[in-house]
Amino acid sequence: MQGEPEVAVLRLGHRPGRDERMTTHVGLTARALGADRLVLANAGASRQDTVEDITDRFGGPFEVEVTEQPNRFLKDWSGSIAHLTMYGLPVQEVEGEIRAAHRSEPLLLVVGAEKVGFEVYERADWNVGVTNQPHSEVAGLAVFLDRLFEGRELDREWEDADRVVQPRPEGKRVVPAEEAAETADDG
Repeated sequence: MQGEPEVAVLRLGHRPGRDERMTTHVGLTARALGADRLVLANAGASRQDTVEDITDRFGGPFEVEVTEQPNRFLKDWSGSIAHLTMYGLPVQEVEGEIRAAHRSEPLLLVVGAEKVGFEVYERADWNVGVTNQPHSEVAGLAVFLDRLFEGRELDREWEDADRVVQPRPEGKRVVPAEEAAETADDG
């Protein structure tokens, strides 16, 4: 989030034909809940345009990049690394330590698709589980980011948005950003 050390999400792995929506949702969740950047392994590169399109329409900042060498990216990361896995330590036991480390250095969140190699577990500073039950990597990422930012990400300001969702008790309403700004000025 703005004004803090970077939080990047590395989507490690992507199974074509199976993970298109899941990889897209990892990116959208990362963006919506406070991460600054998504790094996609080469096989997931087809999802880059979708996440960038949402960022263009609903605001940023948020970056998406593709790496052909995700293991090299992981190895070369300078900062802390949290690997999100159901086999990790309970998030409630390590979130304070991770939050404290993030105050002074960038944080990389590793979110797997397929079976993650043991070298990821070894490279990570923390292997973190939001539950030790089978669950979606999108759910794990969402819970972790909310705990990391302690809910502050929910009030984030979005820059350069073309469209704004107007909260409503019923129905859906998306308006041009200029209209939302005029309504806010009138309120």
